[in-house]
Amino acid sequence: MPDKKVLIILSDADSIPLKKTSGQQAGQTVDQPSGFFLMELAKPLQKVLDSGYEVTFASPKGHEPTPDPNSESLLAFAGNFYERSRENDLMERMKRENGFSRPRPFSTLSDDELNSFAGVFIPGGHAPLRDLGDDPDLGRVLRHFHDRSRPTAAICHGPFAFLSTKFAGDGKFAYKGYRITSWSDAEEKMMEMVMGGEVQKVESDLRNEGAVMIEGAKQKVGSITVDRELVTGANPMAANAVGDQFLHMLSAH
Repeated sequence: MPDKKVLIILSDADSIPLKKTSGQQAGQTVDQPSGFFLMELAKPLQKVLDSGYEVTFASPKGHEPTPDPNSESLLAFAGNFYERSRENDLMERMKRENGFSRPRPFSTLSDDELNSFAGVFIPGGHAPLRDLGDDPDLGRVLRHFHDRSRPTAAICHGPFAFLSTKFAGDGKFAYKGYRITSWSDAEEKMMEMVMGGEVQKVESDLRNEGAVMIEGAKQKVGSITVDRELVTGANPMAANAVGDQFLHMLSAH
């Protein structure tokens, strides 16, 4: 039986490639600052910790994770200064107590160790677009949970990491036919207008590999999609629901 432990997957990236479509740099690819989206990590993480689970952070090379600048703005918290403070305090505590500044490189996670985790969680922010979709070690890690039907949660851009399963094992997309919700192409196009450029699309890339993408108005106000061992959500508004469902699946497993 797995222990009361949860693996949290992070990106090493502090930027993503943005193909500029306007301004003096039109046609060029530039680095757009990015990272993990604070509340998409903090809200499920707090629920996991409150339920008595230990957490281990892991990333491709073990670099210190960077928060997405947009996720730290008061606008992201609808002006709720206290909520933002709580979540920043949580991340500071994780640095002190849980090795958040030094995630485990994926390659150091043996199959025996992976067997000790009850589930795996992947927060969003644009950073996963840079280094999670084609990482063979991450593909091996996710296949481990998939093959054992262990709870797997992802939100926003986090489901992009599922593409890594094509780079491990039999080379096939492990979640073909699964119903998945992610940050949608429509949402990304709105962001691209703000950023003045184009980035990879999570929804399209997953659909092209055979995922059944569940997107629409309901998903945009915080509803989630559950299919077998997967629970996925579209954006920060789903963070609480993803955390609650993930815990339900962990306790039922």
